[in-house]
Amino acid sequence: MSVSEQAEAPAMDKFADAETVLECNGLCISYFTRAGEIPAVVDFNMKLRKGESIGLVGESGCGKSTVAMAIMQYMGSNGGIVGGEVLYKGRNLASYSDEELRQLRGNEIAMVYQEPMAALNPSMVLGKQLMEVPLYHDQVSEKDAYERAVQMLADVKLPDPERVMKSYPHQISGGQQQRVVIAMALVSKPSLLLLDEPTTALDVTVEAGIIELIGEIAGKFDTSMVYISHNLGLILETCDRVNVMYSGQVVESGTVEEVFDHMRHPYTQGLFGCIPLPGADK
Repeated sequence: MSVSEQAEAPAMDKFADAETVLECNGLCISYFTRAGEIPAVVDFNMKLRKGESIGLVGESGCGKSTVAMAIMQYMGSNGGIVGGEVLYKGRNLASYSDEELRQLRGNEIAMVYQEPMAALNPSMVLGKQLMEVPLYHDQVSEKDAYERAVQMLADVKLPDPERVMKSYPHQISGGQQQRVVIAMALVSKPSLLLLDEPTTALDVTVEAGIIELIGEIAGKFDTSMVYISHNLGLILETCDRVNVMYSGQVVESGTVEEVFDHMRHPYTQGLFGCIPLPGADK
């Protein structure tokens, strides 16, 4: 079975009858430079159903974040989709107008970035940043937006949400900043959540808490997730299926159990070989 066919194979039984939220068919993405066109992702296929989580793993530069940016339609001036399609609930995202995309982002599709300080405005208190999402997307009153923001901060297990609402980003810790970013992404209860290595900048204790939190929140709102990481342990804990990417292509795909227990591609075996184990010789 080819990798593309693997990617199209039925998901785990519990998602077999669920609505398809996201579908990438033969997706090809390139960046355009003075030197010419540089292919970044080639023939990428993925199907994500409601409530399901898929991991994208691979080394830096393999195209994981590029896929996420293509889903968000954030390719910038020098990047673009040159082949294939990205379907959100059956509709090609390329057919959306700029205004439709603005309504979609943050409301139905949300993204948690790798570095929380890059996602937060240092000149605005966190409460105002959190309230912007329901005020813009759900047209609620300021009172309702405030209450929803406070409740979401409580949901992500931040102590004293009222204090956090009045704080600037630099006044809380890195782990708390990441929880605020997750709260911001989830405050409008999106159908699809993209997580681009959200725990890279955190220590292992905080990282474990964030991973557990993401799982709880996604289960509560039945959110579909694409989890980008080079940490195979996190993928094992958080995802139902996994796509292993190498040099812009998916080289192995399947359920987490299939890929982790029966690795077929040498690159996947190499990734596992890089995991440091207690007592291993350096």
